[in-house]
Amino acid sequence: MSLWNLENRFTGEMDIDLTTQGEDEARSAGKVLKNVQLDIAFTSVLKRAIHTLTIVLAEMEINIPIIKSRALNERNYGELQGFNKAEVEKEYGLEKVLLWRRSYATRPPGGESLEDTFNRVVPYYLKEIRPFLNKGKTVLIVAHGNSLRALIMYLENLNEKAIESLDVATGIPIVFEFSSDMKFIKKTYL
Repeated sequence: MSLWNLENRFTGEMDIDLTTQGEDEARSAGKVLKNVQLDIAFTSVLKRAIHTLTIVLAEMEINIPIIKSRALNERNYGELQGFNKAEVEKEYGLEKVLLWRRSYATRPPGGESLEDTFNRVVPYYLKEIRPFLNKGKTVLIVAHGNSLRALIMYLENLNEKAIESLDVATGIPIVFEFSSDMKFIKKTYL
């Protein structure tokens, strides 16, 4: 959880750090992952994701290669970034804000839709992350709610309607299992 999550603000690509609760969630995730053999980690370039990953790896007491990429950054909320979500709802209405936040194709003013996020996350996954999985490596991805939603949409082959209701909880590791030909088998929350 970032400082702006706590303040109910649209964070998006703003480089906001973790709260104490976010640090605790990262430590908890590291404990849960303690006995998982990881080979490499990927994260966004935003400090809250990097800070989370640093805490997780410290808790696991491992040192693995880390690759940072803007492709994994949170979705850009454009003109809404920094504004309190409740205040934005009062100005534009709940229906409009939900459309901006949860729909696949609708962009907030000056920002990215989930589709835009999908179109930067998935090619990055296919080019940079999946080759490690193809080699049998275990990969850790530490990113953000919407960049992870986009990736999950791809991995689980979810449609636009299904992705609207998908939430990604902070600090709860999700394990994805694939067949040898990279077909999704199942996901497990740890």
